[in-house]
Amino acid sequence: MKAIRFHEFGGPEVLVHEEVPTPRPARGEALVKVHAVGVNPPDWYARTGFATIPADMRPTLPLPHIPGTDVSGVVVEGAGEWQEGDEVYALIRFPPAPGGPGGRAYAEYVTVPADQLARKPRSLDHVRAAAVPMAGLTAYQYAVDHVRPASGRTVLVNGAAGGVGHFAAQLAKDQGNEVIAVASGRHAGFLRGLGVDRFIDYTREALPAGLADVVIDTVGGDAMDDLLDVVRPGGTFAAVFPIGRLSPERAAERGVSIVSAQVRSSGRQLGELAELIDAGRLVVGVDSVLPLARARQAHERAARGHLQGKIVLEV
Repeated sequence: MKAIRFHEFGGPEVLVHEEVPTPRPARGEALVKVHAVGVNPPDWYARTGFATIPADMRPTLPLPHIPGTDVSGVVVEGAGEWQEGDEVYALIRFPPAPGGPGGRAYAEYVTVPADQLARKPRSLDHVRAAAVPMAGLTAYQYAVDHVRPASGRTVLVNGAAGGVGHFAAQLAKDQGNEVIAVASGRHAGFLRGLGVDRFIDYTREALPAGLADVVIDTVGGDAMDDLLDVVRPGGTFAAVFPIGRLSPERAAERGVSIVSAQVRSSGRQLGELAELIDAGRLVVGVDSVLPLARARQAHERAARGHLQGKIVLEV
């Protein structure tokens, strides 16, 4: 089969489209013919050898490596409840087990643990379905498992046009909250179309203190500490990407709780997301679509930032 691998760490130029052996599923795994692959930050973190992560937190990654975790495709060898011909999607083996194979999704075929598969949303083609797993599950797990903002709260989503952000904004609205979306001005129409109550262009407008009960920050970096002031006393700051400047002492002084958790594979929750999508309660944003062989260009596009939804590779 054809796959994208890197044999050394570095920039997008290390991604190579080449022939590799087709994987064989282990017990409890299905073999899926991949139709589309979602592109996520962990893909380029791995490609760089996790250079943006503090050295004491960096996982060991054997080379060569096939990146990727998000797929939509068709089962060709079944396992568990899944049979040949089933249209499925998945977040594969995330977080990866130490020394394990990881997702290996940038390929024509991939093995997937049966319990991490879910039926593809009926209303989506494979390209849009592949844009859901990691970003959608991240937002869903914050909304349902970690933060659960009560109806009637004010929820601010920073980086609201991105993969996680556009799902988080919609889920907060679906839970009955007032939603403030923060992004650059070019995304105003997209976010208003998702039903947010207020849009703030961070390049033109400062965020006032005490604006929201819950802040969901999908950006990270040194601005996180300043965002603590935006949370009302007794509120919650959800740090989706918690690497940067964030002071627990400053949060405690303001009576703000900090919540941070890593997304985890879940076929069950992907099934719940599919129900929301098919009911028209969740829109999937796709920034751009490229063929698998152009994964290098997809990573270059991601590095430029300001995405509106997800980048997807079509296989």
